[in-house]
Amino acid sequence: MRIAILEDDLALAGLVEMTLTEAGHFCEVFGEGHLLTRALHRETYDVLILDWNVPGISGIGILEWVKANLDLAPPALMLTSRSAEEDIVEGLSAGADDYVIKPVAPSVLKARVKALARRAYPAALLGMEVFGSYRFDTRAETVECGGELIALTAKEFALALLLFRNLHRALSRAYIFEAVWGRNPDLPTRTLDVHISNVRTKLNIRPDNGFKLVPIYAYGYRLEALTS
Repeated sequence: MRIAILEDDLALAGLVEMTLTEAGHFCEVFGEGHLLTRALHRETYDVLILDWNVPGISGIGILEWVKANLDLAPPALMLTSRSAEEDIVEGLSAGADDYVIKPVAPSVLKARVKALARRAYPAALLGMEVFGSYRFDTRAETVECGGELIALTAKEFALALLLFRNLHRALSRAYIFEAVWGRNPDLPTRTLDVHISNVRTKLNIRPDNGFKLVPIYAYGYRLEALTS
């Protein structure tokens, strides 16, 4: 997962980043709240880890900003030294999905993040996943529409499944590249656009089939399910 960490204590930020990187996640650290909001305008993150007291916009302020500015708010974990009962209540009431008091053991932090992701992204890793008339077999890496098998390459299948699993969620180009091709792929930027076009055409993604694939200028793409 891509995780954004808001923490102005460099030593603690480094420890959190190292812990979660060792668990297989990609992390970006922000020492000030406005730097995180700026990044959220151009990037997609699966989880936010927020300190409360940071320069500029506080962790609570970030929760409020996310609710007001993003189509779908990523799950957020407050990681803070504020341990009073009223602080915990305020943090959770503001939109935090979990509240952890510093210091936290690395193993506990990993477990908390894993549990948070499991609740927020419950899509099965193996088996059948159905979205309207589209049926994905993640074991065989095949997809059917209306009972008809559609021929996709491995990358097209991964891209299509990523889009459907994130319905109504804007995905940045960097996020899609990393999820489908791995970190720092040495590929032309047009590679993504070509694959998007192939997926749209082969799966016949259009309003008549209940879905619309929307390009987001200078950001990425969002797949939307349409209601009749």
